[in-house]
This record gives sequence, structure tokens and C-alpha cells, in this order.
Amino acid sequence: MLSGVPASISPELLKVLHEMGHGDTLVIGDANFPAASIAAEKNHINIRCDGHRATDMLDAILQLMPLDGFVEKPVTIMDKMEMHRDLECPVWDEFTDIVAKHDERGADAVGFLDRFAFYDAAKDAYAVVSTSETAFYACIMIQKGCL
Repeated sequence: MLSGVPASISPELLKVLHEMGHGDTLVIGDANFPAASIAAEKNHINIRCDGHRATDMLDAILQLMPLDGFVEKPVTIMDKMEMHRDLECPVWDEFTDIVAKHDERGADAVGFLDRFAFYDAAKDAYAVVSTSETAFYACIMIQKGCL
């Protein structure tokens, strides 16, 4: 048992967060994100966090892992496709609020990538976290900083 580690952080995820180095990225995917195939593309790690929202996992992870201060946008959210331009994505506000809680740059640390560019970038992530998040376009990538 450890003190100060959020309950949603499994031993496997804690190990991965500890192994990651400065500049490594971690994807938190929603329930529709092809996490297993994205991670398998380059033999990376896929960690199942069933029963948890992407927002809960982001908050828990950022309690333990600093964002990269050497890049302008260490947080990347999957942007909507043109056919969904009018779709509301309130989860994005939740993501931004969580980032602001853990990083003084707040919304300025957050950028967007279109769906297929996000998939391509995700293939280079150190690991992919699978959640049960059902909000649309609730996939986010974070880049680890230094302590």
C-alpha cells in the first residue's frame, strides 16, 4: 500500500509513469479509441483502466506526473472531424480545467490535432491508457516533464 497515490492508478500504470522519461508521451483514450491496435503498432504498452473516465485518469496522472515545460503545448486533444464541427464537446472544458489545476499555463498548454494526425502521433506514445469514457472526442495525449 502506498500513501498519496490516487486509487485509480493501478500498479501497472504507476510503473509505466515511473519508467517514462522527460518528453515521453502518454495517451488517454476514450471507450471508442483503438487503444490496443495503436499500442500494438510499435509494440507499446496498453493499460486497461475500465470503469474510469478519461477525465478521472488525467487528474490522477497529473497528480503524479509533471507536464513538459520545454514545449509550448504538452497536452494534445483529439479534434473533431469536419462532419462533427457542430458537436458539443464539454469534456474538452473538463480536460482544460484539470490541466489548469496542475499546470500554471492552463489552457495555453493545450493544443489540438485532427483525428488521423492524433492516431499517428499516438503510435509513438510510450503507452496508451484505455478508459470507459463515453464522451465524444475524449482522447488526450500528455507529454512528461521534469521534476
